[in-house]
Amino acid sequence: MSKVKTLDTLFHDTLKDIYFAEKKILVALPKMAKAAQSDELRAAFEKHEAETEGQVERLEKVFAEIDAKPQGKTCDAIMGIIEEGKEIMEEYDGSPALDAGLLAAAQAVEHYEISRYGTLVAWAEKLGMTQAAKLLQQNLDEEEKTDEALTGLADTAINEMAEAAE
Repeated sequence: MSKVKTLDTLFHDTLKDIYFAEKKILVALPKMAKAAQSDELRAAFEKHEAETEGQVERLEKVFAEIDAKPQGKTCDAIMGIIEEGKEIMEEYDGSPALDAGLLAAAQAVEHYEISRYGTLVAWAEKLGMTQAAKLLQQNLDEEEKTDEALTGLADTAINEMAEAAE
């Protein structure tokens, strides 16, 4: 008979999932920054890379709080989103629509992270993990701000550049 799975177990598994995702994102962001044609988009990716490093550090503190070793668990969702980003970089290289595609891929990542962090915050609160909830909320707040900044960039520059080239 299998072991009963609890919310604690689910929290830990999901924490490993987002840790894996953040580590993969740290590898992808410099590639996306290099591919970006817009200085503003490149700067946004570079800024988020620095934020992501801080998010990984916070996740490591959450692992410490639950007396667990920081480790990732393969996240097929983030792997698929990152693969889509790679395809955009290849298929739209040199195209006026490249930055719009990169931005869309970045927002897909942000939306995934927002959903994961929102869930983890709620579970941490339910489990009485006050410090973990605060750390995870900081990550969630940063992801939401990044998503808003990317939306603003899309609305004011990137999508217009892609459309103007038609």
